[in-house]
Amino acid sequence: MAFEVYIHVPFCLRRCGYCDFNTYTAADMGGGASRGNYANMVVREMTTIREWQEQQGIVEPPVSTAFFGGGTPTVLKASDLVAMLDAVRETWGLADDAEITTEANPDTVDVDYVKELADGGFNRISFGMQSAVPQVLRTLDRTHTPANVAAGVKAAKACGMRSSVDLIYGAPGESFDDWRASVRAAIDLGVDHVSAYALTIAPTTKMGRRIAAGTLPRPSDDDEADKYEIADSLFSAAGLEWYEISNWARPGQESRHNLGYWRNVDWAGLGPGAHSHYNARDEQAGLRSWDIAHPKLWGNAVNAGKVPWSGSERITGAEDDEEAIMLGLRIREGLDTTRFSGRIPETKWRELCDEGLIVMKGHRAVPTLRGRLLNDTIITKLLEMLD
Repeated sequence: MAFEVYIHVPFCLRRCGYCDFNTYTAADMGGGASRGNYANMVVREMTTIREWQEQQGIVEPPVSTAFFGGGTPTVLKASDLVAMLDAVRETWGLADDAEITTEANPDTVDVDYVKELADGGFNRISFGMQSAVPQVLRTLDRTHTPANVAAGVKAAKACGMRSSVDLIYGAPGESFDDWRASVRAAIDLGVDHVSAYALTIAPTTKMGRRIAAGTLPRPSDDDEADKYEIADSLFSAAGLEWYEISNWARPGQESRHNLGYWRNVDWAGLGPGAHSHYNARDEQAGLRSWDIAHPKLWGNAVNAGKVPWSGSERITGAEDDEEAIMLGLRIREGLDTTRFSGRIPETKWRELCDEGLIVMKGHRAVPTLRGRLLNDTIITKLLEMLD
């Protein structure tokens, strides 16, 4: 079983209108959680978590993937990201072929920054592109310069790093032509991996309030479904194959970190609000936990030498089954149906096939394009069989 590390960097230069992630624009949140001291705090948390693992009898293999997300990790100095990666190596070890990724705002990196990351052990970078259309970027409150996406990808390639871009579809006012232009622009960058996510509206965000007030139109499910099909068609034609509902890659270029989540491996989440997951061991049930969200309170706990969790819970057998279904049906390798032999009858799998929602590949159920669009429907039908 693989072991992954996720490091959350909660700082951003500004807050985008659609974002409800645990991010902050202030440079110093108190409790030692400042941009300048953040790496030191995360390293301290690593030490505490490793001690907790040892107390629990948890022995993990060397880290197979590490992912720096946010927020905007690249608002920190490149040397700080490298220092945290060095600490991961010292704390748990790194597999020889470890995948090391950071997210990046295109305006926060240049050739020298990317080279410092590559020299420090990073081998993958994911750029927040979101759209190639200026008016859509304005609607999303994104202020990066589109040309900097291409410059960042070029810099990564020159340093031998893999690169990916993130897109968002369904922004208010985004036309089909706008979306096609963004997808084609991403393809033209020559990246081997693209993530494309439907815009989710949180009522507490600036965009959510504007939609509630009627000054922006609410995204349509049908519009987003059509845009998903457009993306899937264009990516497939360009040699990028879907491997998870929101992710496409050239063969062999899939994000192993992403796949680890969908395969439900163990991972340690570090930083304010980060989640961790540990599978069942011996007679002990699996565990999920989540760090304190506010950086100051998180920092106070880290400085006190405490495991900085806001909460944790044991995973019941029923919850583990539910997660297996929800996660397995998101990925191209599909859900292992033998796990549910005697509980979900063969007739149910055939019914889902007849409805065009899945195909069976051996004993694995794989969602079709229609099934990806109606993923919640498949999950609901299967969970009803387990009630």
